Amino acid sequence: MHRFVVHGITRTRKRPSPWVPCEYIFGHKDLKTCKNWFERLMACINNEGDRPKSLMVFVHPLCGKGRGVKNWEIVAPLFDRAKIKTKVIVTNRAGHAYDTLVSLSDIELKALDGVVAVGGDGLFNEILNGILSSRYKASYPPTPEGFGYFGSNENCEEQTRSGLNCSMPTPDSANTTFPGNSTKCDDHEPLLSTSQPRGLEIPSLKQDHLVPFPNDWFRLGIIPSGSTDAIVLSTTGERDPVSSALLIILGRRMSLDIAQVVRWKSSPTAEVLPTVRYAASFAGYGFYGEVIRESENYRWMGPARYDFSGTMVFLKHRSYEAKVAFLETPNTNPLTASAEDDVTGAQPLQSCQRRPRKIICRTNCFVCKEASTSGKNSEGEVADSSRTICENPKWVWSKGRFLSVGAAVISCRNERAPDGLVADAHLSDGFLHLLLIRDCPLPLYLWHLTQFTKKGSDPLSFKFVEHHKTPAFTFISSHDESVWNLDGEIFQACEVSVQACRGLVNLFASGPEV
Repeated sequence: MHRFVVHGITRTRKRPSPWVPCEYIFGHKDLKTCKNWFERLMACINNEGDRPKSLMVFVHPLCGKGRGVKNWEIVAPLFDRAKIKTKVIVTNRAGHAYDTLVSLSDIELKALDGVVAVGGDGLFNEILNGILSSRYKASYPPTPEGFGYFGSNENCEEQTRSGLNCSMPTPDSANTTFPGNSTKCDDHEPLLSTSQPRGLEIPSLKQDHLVPFPNDWFRLGIIPSGSTDAIVLSTTGERDPVSSALLIILGRRMSLDIAQVVRWKSSPTAEVLPTVRYAASFAGYGFYGEVIRESENYRWMGPARYDFSGTMVFLKHRSYEAKVAFLETPNTNPLTASAEDDVTGAQPLQSCQRRPRKIICRTNCFVCKEASTSGKNSEGEVADSSRTICENPKWVWSKGRFLSVGAAVISCRNERAPDGLVADAHLSDGFLHLLLIRDCPLPLYLWHLTQFTKKGSDPLSFKFVEHHKTPAFTFISSHDESVWNLDGEIFQACEVSVQACRGLVNLFASGPEV
């Protein structure tokens, strides 16, 4: 009897892995028949165009509790069995992955089907910026009238006619160098009227490179090995290296929104020097930024430093003066609080206003599909022209003292926040969830934070919390008291503008199954 083995996958309800590898043994007494079966199976697999054939893999050896190398050793045989070529690079410093990807020629990049991060959210952010920094050219985010810096396509054209460069700076510019002189680990954790008469416009997608973004073939993947792995949990629903590896091998595909963050000034006295960064999960100022900055002093503690730093920052209970302008969009009804709301207990602590029913993003999400379809032309390709989100955008200002200012691109689920920061955030709808936490008594802030740890709770319903669903916002502070946290990476800025780039990259994922 002649036999051959077919390696496959099967589903299981046992956590943490919903996908597990399995083997099927086939046999026949005739060798020629076995070979014929084998060849037909291989032909079917080779004809599946979504399956990757060549990948670049970055392994972070220090992420989490040093799980990066171990996790890759576990899943590497799966890639070998699937006959996927992998070029493995073990990072030896911060910025290693960024520098490698920036230096890749378009021909080298086009030979790959994707890049995989074996690490946490920070390593993924480094890879994301390394790929997009010189290859995705777009106008800066729109800004409110009187802000003083150009941002829209309309203003961008005017600046171009005046001889100014409105697209993203080249990687040779000093202001696009990724901060690679630190020894940071990549497993950071975020705790828990307009001058645009033609409407808000998403960046133009015309590119000069051979590898334009967005595109339909190049994908990014994550094999979770960090401390929180919020991106993996938000896009797959599981935090399991084997499951993520199998999704990559099978060639799963889904679009992911990316936040483009433009720093105009690093400090109030600094010169205007636009610097562009990208974030896949979260951008936060104040409490979120201080937790990351404080944790740098306790790196020797490992992942526990985030708990310790979070407690230290919480007890300081600092607030920050700032102005935030966001684009109000139709058909969104967030719960907001005004500056005059009493948060001392004289009024109800949580609003009794009826909140709209939450539509949770999941596999084959119809919200993300509708958003994706609206941004494609009649041939199903990403349109070259800018895409209008709303015809009459309106800028709304929010001023005062804030404990934190944050923007969630995705739900940001993690093991301590089972529903994430925003339970109903979608992966590819073209919107950010702007969270403004106004100054309030310490016990109320603690109550707010503890709600994130409870599944099914509503931490955004407090009177001192503003929640706005918006495609773009601008932040201005007259001080440099705090820093920004971009996917766990520190970003010094006192004036920024941020916009959602809808479906900018593709992931080896299919959405959370919740």
